[in-house]
Amino acid sequence: MGGYLVRRLFESVLILLGITFVTFILLYLVPADPARQIAGRAATAETVANIRDQLGLNDPLFVQYWRYLSGLAQGDMGRSYLQRAEVSSLIAARLPASLMLMVSAILTELAIGLTIGVVAALRRNRPADHGLMIFSFVAISAPQFVLGILLLYVFAVQLGWFPIGGYGTWAHFVLPSLTLGLLGAGWYSRMMRSSMIEVLNQDLVRTARAKGLSKLRIVTRHVMPNAILPIIAMIGIDIGLFMSGIVVVESVFGWPGIGQLAWQAIQRVDIPVIMGVTMVSATAIVLGNLLADLVAPLIDPRIKTK
Repeated sequence: MGGYLVRRLFESVLILLGITFVTFILLYLVPADPARQIAGRAATAETVANIRDQLGLNDPLFVQYWRYLSGLAQGDMGRSYLQRAEVSSLIAARLPASLMLMVSAILTELAIGLTIGVVAALRRNRPADHGLMIFSFVAISAPQFVLGILLLYVFAVQLGWFPIGGYGTWAHFVLPSLTLGLLGAGWYSRMMRSSMIEVLNQDLVRTARAKGLSKLRIVTRHVMPNAILPIIAMIGIDIGLFMSGIVVVESVFGWPGIGQLAWQAIQRVDIPVIMGVTMVSATAIVLGNLLADLVAPLIDPRIKTK
């Protein structure tokens, strides 16, 4: 296990380096000029050229990339071009809001997905099963931007049950968490249904029925604890899904997290902030997948690490 962990950590570092390199190249090739964004539309060409020289944007690509890596190795993510603040400080101020939203969304998707999966498995091949699986398919397929706008329009604008946007109370969590969580709920419901059906056909369930145990006791004490094992190992992988959707969801609901920070930076071509948010998101995804790979064999002995 120790050798496997060392190898995975080494691979994770290589993945993060690759992500920084690819992201840096893409931002380098973007036709938009950060110096022009800073100087403003009315600035002269000379002013823009001076700003580019001050920021080091005239240096070759690999010189700029090496300068960024050198700073990153020392814990320096650089300074925002427009906000004139340390990128690490900007991210640290926004990260708690994103983490709270992520936890809330994970709880939401688990509550909805596992409930649907259990009910569908117990009503297998019945109208309830078919209806719930159709709902799961729609939840997986629906774009989060469209879903967020729809939930906002119905429950905030028309019905007035929840605030239109912002952050602070439990009511502010409901719609963003639901928007993020429905996608995962669709996956979890289908996985839980398949896992439940597999366990229901095992000998342990037949033995429990032969002993005269009630259906509720069989499901809660024997079926669900075994069926949920593959689900637990997937929670770490969910981080990647959330980090990809959090930019859209936070922008729709005005949530003050790193997703909104990234969207604002993209609009203004604030390269240090974009790189910083990308690094934090990539690190979260890599660690989530690593955690899932390490936890899975402990939960399910049938899964082996190599």
